[in-house]
Amino acid sequence: MRLNQYLAHNSQYSRREADRLINEGCVKINHRIAKLGDSVYKNDKIFVNGQFIKEKDKNQYSVIIYHKPKGEIVSKKDDRGRRIIYDSLPSGFSHFIPVGRLDFASNGLLMLTDSPMVAQKLMHSSLERIYYLKIKGYVNEQIKRSMLEGLKLEDARAGGHRLNNIQSMEFAPFTGFEIIQESGGYTRLKVGIVEGQNRELRRFFAAFDTHVMDIKRVRFGFASLGKLALQKWRFLEKSEYTKLHHFLKKESE
Repeated sequence: MRLNQYLAHNSQYSRREADRLINEGCVKINHRIAKLGDSVYKNDKIFVNGQFIKEKDKNQYSVIIYHKPKGEIVSKKDDRGRRIIYDSLPSGFSHFIPVGRLDFASNGLLMLTDSPMVAQKLMHSSLERIYYLKIKGYVNEQIKRSMLEGLKLEDARAGGHRLNNIQSMEFAPFTGFEIIQESGGYTRLKVGIVEGQNRELRRFFAAFDTHVMDIKRVRFGFASLGKLALQKWRFLEKSEYTKLHHFLKKESE
């Protein structure tokens, strides 16, 4: 395992922070000052500023749910000085990894974990994600058919961020949808999807010249937002941890 990956897995440091510490000569492998690109092997002892970094038990991890508001970036830092999720979370969660993203203008359920393995398994899973949407326009038969059957776009730039270089995108069929209200040129609906692609819902509806005004995620697989207040967080409940353990066991089979 690469040294920066080892540190990211077993300490509060991100890979970028680990690279900086290695570059500054703050990391030792056994009694040797480490270099960028070094690997960690069995029985190696790793120290950061003289502190021994013990390898974590892979079966020990924590997961929290955070109610992300609009106007926060899901990132460690923002070069434009915008507020990030870690500004709202206690400092003890600064090393937690977000499970996927919610864009700047979206809100709702965001899971974070101190286990890169858990984060990767959840991010790339087909667990259902439930969202409430407000769109400008109405859901016509073409949109309904595409939600039920899936959609492939050769040009999926509409609805994406201007700096993102994604060109084409394929959307799996939605797990379901419910039109809640149609009035005044707007539609409110509830949808379920099984992917977490970049700005997936915004790109999907933009393909039909329909602008997504509001997105709120209320469920991710076994975890629900419930009545958790905006900018508040909680650990998974016992029943949610049980479902997570079953999910991870199934994924490893």
